[in-house]
Amino acid sequence: MIHTLRRQLAAPETQARLQTLAAGAPDSAPVSLRLALGHSATDWLDLLPAHQPHWYRARPDRREYRLAIGHALHVATAGTNRFAALDHAYAGFCRHWRHNGPALAFAGFAFDAASNAPLPNALLAIPAILLENLDGACSVTLSAPAGRLAQAVAEWLPLLASAQPGPVPQLLPGRPPALDDRAWIARVNAALRDIAAGRVAKVVLSRNRQFLASDTFSPAAILARLIAQQPGGIIYAHGNGQQTFLGATPERLVRLRGQRIDVDALAGTAWPGSLALSENKNRHEQSLVVRAICAALAPLCAAAPETGRIEEHRAGQLAHWRSRISAQARPGTRLFDLVRTLHPTPAVGGYPAAAALDWLAAHGEKRSGWYSGGFGLLSPAGDGEFSVALRSALIDGNSAELQAGAGIVAGSDAQHELAETEAKLGTLLAALSAGQLPVSDASRSA
Repeated sequence: MIHTLRRQLAAPETQARLQTLAAGAPDSAPVSLRLALGHSATDWLDLLPAHQPHWYRARPDRREYRLAIGHALHVATAGTNRFAALDHAYAGFCRHWRHNGPALAFAGFAFDAASNAPLPNALLAIPAILLENLDGACSVTLSAPAGRLAQAVAEWLPLLASAQPGPVPQLLPGRPPALDDRAWIARVNAALRDIAAGRVAKVVLSRNRQFLASDTFSPAAILARLIAQQPGGIIYAHGNGQQTFLGATPERLVRLRGQRIDVDALAGTAWPGSLALSENKNRHEQSLVVRAICAALAPLCAAAPETGRIEEHRAGQLAHWRSRISAQARPGTRLFDLVRTLHPTPAVGGYPAAAALDWLAAHGEKRSGWYSGGFGLLSPAGDGEFSVALRSALIDGNSAELQAGAGIVAGSDAQHELAETEAKLGTLLAALSAGQLPVSDASRSA
């Protein structure tokens, strides 16, 4: 497949087709040429670059694998108007976008509007090279601004170096997490006191764990393990050339196709040895999320949102309650309007939203990278889908920061919530290394 790809890039007719697409376009207009590559079972992970910006998104159960390498055009922003800024910039890209078939942009954003390291707070990019495998049919979409097409081929070829597998890293023993655990439990108990006093109904508290390995982590190997571990989830990654933010999420934030809106309401968690998913605490948490999403969506919908039946959704060893919510958008509603309205849902922030966010800020909640923010795809027509960036790890050389959270509601037990975050962290921990876990951590994350 790589030889076919390189041959297509170097072919004179490829440059000629790009120039034909670009005829009459402004120099800043994106030009995207889609070429068929044949059939294969590849997931593209052997081309995941170590030192170039890249995006990865897979739906293994649907046989969908996408790898984007390099940026033809991109915009980064932050602050309370970040979604409006991305929407405005993307509308500008789309106004003159020339493409001969399906084309995509990728986007990601942090939980809050202020965090800005190591990833941009909010980023949208049209990739230079987009590799797709959709049910075995492989293609490449090559993109560049119209004014840079002459240089583009020379810039694309170096992006396609196959990754060389390195040694399998072993996790090194770290400091005992007992002190961090006690501090987190104290925050849970503080939240429970304010819930009992009626100041807030739910807050979501996150935890992070730091790990070092004997060698540099391979994001491609971690993603491959997540694909095997959670074929029904969305496996995602963004790399900036040094750090890679990656994970496996069971939750869609929002999808817009034409005028149809689809949202997941997902809450409550069970795992082997935990309380049953049917316990009142889990059902109460799910009801809060459904109620809040429907209320948030209503002003952007032509009629009241419809909620499907509650169902159990499995994500590896974990199970959640999920309800599908659908609606028809009012004319003129754009994908970023929906993102701005829905984020953060009670599944990642709390309920009511303003009170929960104030509580988190007052109690020092910190989330790295894009954990519990969003990761998405957008088409030139305005359709697209964002997922909630859950079960994530921030990889930097031989270090990894894992993050997971738990929703605290009336009836929550601090020790049980700690165990829930351990079960969620265990999902990523199992994918970090093929070796045995350090003794100090293995018993806690089994």
